[in-house]
Amino acid sequence: MAIIGFHASHEQIGPAQLLADVELAEQAGFDAAMCSDHIEPWSAHQGHSGYAWSWLGAALARTRLRFGVVTAPGQRYHPVITAHASATLAAMFPGRFWLALGSGENLNEHITGGPWPPKEVRQQRLEECVQVIRRLHAGEEVTHHGLVDVEQARLWDVPEARPPLIAPAVSVETAGRSAAWADGLVTINQDPGRLRRMLEAYRGAGGRGPAALQVHLSWAPDEAEALAIAWDQWRTNVFAPPVPWDLAKAEHFDDAAEQVGEEQLRHSVNISAHTGQHLEWLQEYLELGFDELYLHFVGQHQEPFIKTFADEVLPQLR
Repeated sequence: MAIIGFHASHEQIGPAQLLADVELAEQAGFDAAMCSDHIEPWSAHQGHSGYAWSWLGAALARTRLRFGVVTAPGQRYHPVITAHASATLAAMFPGRFWLALGSGENLNEHITGGPWPPKEVRQQRLEECVQVIRRLHAGEEVTHHGLVDVEQARLWDVPEARPPLIAPAVSVETAGRSAAWADGLVTINQDPGRLRRMLEAYRGAGGRGPAALQVHLSWAPDEAEALAIAWDQWRTNVFAPPVPWDLAKAEHFDDAAEQVGEEQLRHSVNISAHTGQHLEWLQEYLELGFDELYLHFVGQHQEPFIKTFADEVLPQLR
C-alpha cells in the first residue's frame, strides 16, 4: 500500500504552528511527513523559515510518524554536521528518519560568503559529502580532502539503523546519476511523461529503494480561492532550473514572479476546488510507480485541507 504523507513547509508556516499542523495530520490519518530545510523563504509573501533540525526533534517526539528532510550538505552545512545531526535523530527514533541530500540552492547557501559553484561542481561536492556521511554513519574515523575537507572526524553515537540517504532530483539526468549512491528517490510533481522518464532513468541505472513524490496542490471550496492561494504563496516556484538554484534572495524570486500567469502556475501546482480532481491526479502518480506521495497544500492555513482530504481523498487512495 502506498504511503500518503504530509509535507511541512517551513518557508510558509512558523515552527510552532507547523508542529501543531503535523500533529493534526497524523490524527487525520496521514502516514508520514517530510519537510524542507531553508534559512530563507522563496518569497516575502511566505514569510517564515524555522530551523528544520530543531523542529524535527520535536516533531518526531510528538508524533509516531516517519519523517524526512530535504537538505544540502557541502556549503551551509559541513557534511560532518549533517552526519552528526542525522545520526542523533536516527539513534533516538530508529527507523523513522530519512534525509534527502541535494546540491543546494543559492537562496540558502550564499550566507557563508563563499562563491556559488557551477552545477557540475556542486554535484561532485554532493557526492563527496555522501561518501563522508556514509562512512561516519558506519562508525569510521574520516579524513577526506577534496571539494570538502574533513580531518579525523568520528561520531560517538552511531545509530544501529542508519538513516536512508535519499536523492532529491528534478531532472532525468540527476535521477539517473543519483542511482549510484541513493537509497531512494524523491522529486516534485511535473509533467507525467517527465516523471515516468525520471523513474525509468533511476531504476534503469540500478536505483534502489522507494520513489517518493512531493505534490504541490491548492484546494479550497471555491475555485477562485484555490487559485488565489496558489498565486499568493507559490508563484515564485514555477521556474525551471537553473533559476531556482541560482537566485540569492526572496526578493529576487518575487521580482522574477511578477509576470507569472495562471497557466504557468497551474503547470506547477495542482489547483482545483474539487477533491475528486485531486484524487484523480494523485492516483495517476501512483500508477506511474511512486511508492510515497507527500501532499503539500501550498496555503498557510492547513487545517481545512487536512480535514477535507482526510475525509474525501485519503480513504479512496487506499
